[in-house]
Amino acid sequence: MPERVLFVTGKLAAPLLRDTLERAAPAFAYDVAVMKITVAALMTPEWIARFLEPPPGTDLILLPGRIQGDVAPLAARFGIPVEKGPRDLREIPEYFGLASVRRDYGAHDIEILAEIHDAPSLEPEEILRRAAYYAASGADIIDVGCSPGRPFPALGEVVRALRAAGHRVSIDSFDAAEVRTAVAAGAELVLSVNGSNLELARELDATVVVIPDSGQGLDSLDRSIEALERWGARYLIDPILEPIGYGFAESLWRYREARRRQPEAEMLMGIANITELTDADTTGMNALLIGFCQELGIRHVLTTEDAAWARGAVREVDVARRLMHYALEHRTLPKRVDPRLVTVKDPDVVAYGEAELRAMQARLTDPNYRIYTDRERIYVFNAERFVVGTRGREIFERLDVHEATHAFYLGRELTKAELAVTLGKTYRQEAPLAWGYLTPAEEDGAGHARADRADRLRVARERADRRRAAARRRAQNDGGDEGDGP
Repeated sequence: MPERVLFVTGKLAAPLLRDTLERAAPAFAYDVAVMKITVAALMTPEWIARFLEPPPGTDLILLPGRIQGDVAPLAARFGIPVEKGPRDLREIPEYFGLASVRRDYGAHDIEILAEIHDAPSLEPEEILRRAAYYAASGADIIDVGCSPGRPFPALGEVVRALRAAGHRVSIDSFDAAEVRTAVAAGAELVLSVNGSNLELARELDATVVVIPDSGQGLDSLDRSIEALERWGARYLIDPILEPIGYGFAESLWRYREARRRQPEAEMLMGIANITELTDADTTGMNALLIGFCQELGIRHVLTTEDAAWARGAVREVDVARRLMHYALEHRTLPKRVDPRLVTVKDPDVVAYGEAELRAMQARLTDPNYRIYTDRERIYVFNAERFVVGTRGREIFERLDVHEATHAFYLGRELTKAELAVTLGKTYRQEAPLAWGYLTPAEEDGAGHARADRADRLRVARERADRRRAAARRRAQNDGGDEGDGP
């Protein structure tokens, strides 16, 4: 946390900013610089550089989140870190809480396998496209999902192409010929083996996922594990997560019991059996399942985005694994840490009371309409008029606006405000609603997008490191020597 923060604002927002800071009672000292401008969002970094004079001891300057332009030149000019704060000044306490968390946030120890479902029906180019999307979303391994009874003559070509593109690859098939082809082409993981095809593991230079025999329990899994141990084969344990209504609760017990029996074994859970087979948004389900995996030491999860409502599931798991890792490492609740999995509703609704808004109106001198919401109502006002209602159309009719451009603008904003009230979200005039990790990065003024971009860069770096390591191994195996390059 900083020791002394300078908050920069305009005349209109200054009283609300001071009130927010007094209520928050932050753990750092602060000053408020009220610039000679009414609306803070109209300031530019260049203009601020001309008129701002930071007091001695300031170690962070926080600008209004709505100002446009690059703030790096300001930091260089003053020799002090400069940041854009949240778009709504009421979120300043949360902003500083999240900012302090992010300095020690982002680590994870769960690997994501992202399945390309029914790969034999897809062209190789489409498989590569989906693999690139999954990797950008945070997947560590691309799982090539085969289909029983459907030939896959391009399997070897596909696996080699995926490996050449820098992806780690697993093969999802019980067909021995497909498994051999994929492993020979570079697949490192095989899903799955049990008593029916266990002998295959003896000949493969790959890790296998071992599951219970069909219709049998953990005792059959134990027998397979004993054989794999005798052969020196590499394996992960998957007791199989069943869909809701088909043994879901019992399967959770199997994972817990398998961990008791095999306290040091690596385990995998196929969470798509829940997210793909339940008519519900996947964000909460992924968070809960990853929390279970984190507590139980299950370090590999298999998911996919085949169902329309599961779009974004890989990204959600990527966020969830970081959130749950942080919670367990710091012995804290996974709350007020990273709100990117709260998508439909907002973590908090930032609302202004009518008395505060009328006090704001009293300082206005222009005819431009300001729009605010609370949990139930929409407020629209300018220097002359103050309108309150619950439906955007009804409010619009009371504003007596006829100029086309202005009418279009108000209609759009009032529709958005009504949606915010309906869903329980914070409305901000001329800004998009927040949708958690789905919020466009360039629009997320609260800083969550910065964490999201940092996560994506981290994923890219990890993939690049793996490619370089693989290249070195290949060069050593070939008897040559390959460096990292310039």
